[in-house]
Order: sequence, then structure tokens, then C-alpha cells
Amino acid sequence: MADDEQQLKDLVEKARIAILTTTDLEGRLVSRPMAMQDRDFDGDLWFFTEDPSHKTDEVREHPEVNVALEAGHGWVSLSGAAEVVKDQAKIDELWDTGAEAWFSEGRDDPKVALLKVTAHSAELWAQSSPTPVVLLKYARAAVGGGRPNVGESKIVDLEG
Repeated sequence: MADDEQQLKDLVEKARIAILTTTDLEGRLVSRPMAMQDRDFDGDLWFFTEDPSHKTDEVREHPEVNVALEAGHGWVSLSGAAEVVKDQAKIDELWDTGAEAWFSEGRDDPKVALLKVTAHSAELWAQSSPTPVVLLKYARAAVGGGRPNVGESKIVDLEG
């Protein structure tokens, strides 16, 4: 299992943008792009957000979320619990020019908050061959039938 967790860590650390899916106050799923912070993955993901906002209201009401990300030759879908964090030391640690662009009053803006997602499980798919080889495998499968073997899919339990 350690190899699976390392593969997951490697994929998460390559990602720049994630798609965060929350449940709105009417029970509908809502997805939006979020810039990844602190990509040294230890089971938690961090995102800057404005609070109050629809997103933070949703997280407070329904903390179970999904985070999907693309990382070069792999994809990850993480399920977990989100919480709104207003820890100034953590905000200072993660602050960067990307965050600066969203908050005109800077890191001391009272609307600055973090979303912390603690991952419970992950499903990952990693491409096992270079892209030209993958395209060739797709073409062979289309002509000869069958499914192309272009990667592997795994489920990683992060709570155990």
C-alpha cells in the first residue's frame, strides 16, 4: 500500500488546479476550479477562499467534498471532509502572489480564509506509457476491438 500512497502523493504534487465539488444548500452538487496550495501532500489539501461565500456556507452545512485533479499523465479523485480555517499563521505560510491577486486588502483582509480538505480515500488513474504509445494503443483497439491497456486505476484508503 505504501507504493500506492507514494504514487498518489506524486500525482497530487504535480497538480496546480483542482476541481472542488461541494453540496449546495439545496442539495445539488456544485464544482469550481481552485488553485492548489501546499502541494506537499500529507493527506490534507489547502485552498484560499473568501469567507463568507457560497462555498464556505456549503462546506459548513455539508463538509463532505470531492476534489478532482489532473497531473500530467494521471488523474486523481479525492473524497474527504472540508473545513473553513482562519488561522493567520497558516495563511501567512501559504500566502503567495496568486492569493494576493484575489484579495485586494492582502493577507490581513478579514475575508481571507482557507479551505482544508482532509482526504479519506482517493481513486487514481495513471497513464503507463508516453502519449504517442497511448494513442497507438487506442488506434489498435479501435481497429481490432477490445480495450486499450493505457494505465492503471487504484483506490487508496487514507484512513487506515
